Amino acid sequence: MKDLRGKVAIVTGSSSGVGAATVKQLAALGCHSVINYNSNLNGAEAVAAECQQAGAETLVMRANVANDEDCRAMAHAAIEKWRRIDILVNNAGTTKFVDHANLEGLSSDDFQNIYGVNVIGAYQMSRAVAEQMKQQREGGSIVNVASIAGVAGVGSCIAYAASKGAMITMTLSLARVLGPKVRVNVVCPGFIEGEWLKEGLGEERYNQARQASIKNAPLGVTATPDTVAESILYFIQGPTVVTGESLIIDGGRHLGMTPLTRR
Repeated sequence: MKDLRGKVAIVTGSSSGVGAATVKQLAALGCHSVINYNSNLNGAEAVAAECQQAGAETLVMRANVANDEDCRAMAHAAIEKWRRIDILVNNAGTTKFVDHANLEGLSSDDFQNIYGVNVIGAYQMSRAVAEQMKQQREGGSIVNVASIAGVAGVGSCIAYAASKGAMITMTLSLARVLGPKVRVNVVCPGFIEGEWLKEGLGEERYNQARQASIKNAPLGVTATPDTVAESILYFIQGPTVVTGESLIIDGGRHLGMTPLTRR
């Protein structure tokens, strides 16, 4: 496994959820991080405090990844502080909870906002760090956080699913052009336990969706922020000959097992 002591990561959307879990796991391995937030300063500072207790250095930065200047500012700040960027996790994301059958429920502004963060933001962040990673002897690793929505066309709304599908395709393109110094991979979680989905769906629908996910998954589990973070670290620390790959994290629910195959 790759030694991450003294390495530097930028994790977007890391004040809570998957991003926060990823930063904490990186800190436990001695990796310094830029902790990015857009509105949740208290959450970002709490994550930073935990990382510092683990002995890792942090830099808390407010940035909207849909804004290219903000993306470049994060990369510049990391280089100024640590003189390197080894890891980028494009985790920041947004959505609007709209039933897929409600075609009037999404406006062009909704699409542009969702794409601005989920796709353009990830592209801009990758562009912002690419040159620094290429200049480093050990190169770098970019991990995009997409969703099973981008594979199966499901999820919080059609725009969200389309944006995550675009993110998966963009991973392939970036993997081609950023090699050989930079590896680019993508994780695709299914249902993730936590406050983000609970707030979006409401308590009752959240519990129903969680139980359905568990029932229909061969492993009988759902993802959590920590298990998704473990998968992100797999791509960061794992096989150095892997790039342009997608990893579905949903307990096997995407396999589509029927009740007759369950015992």
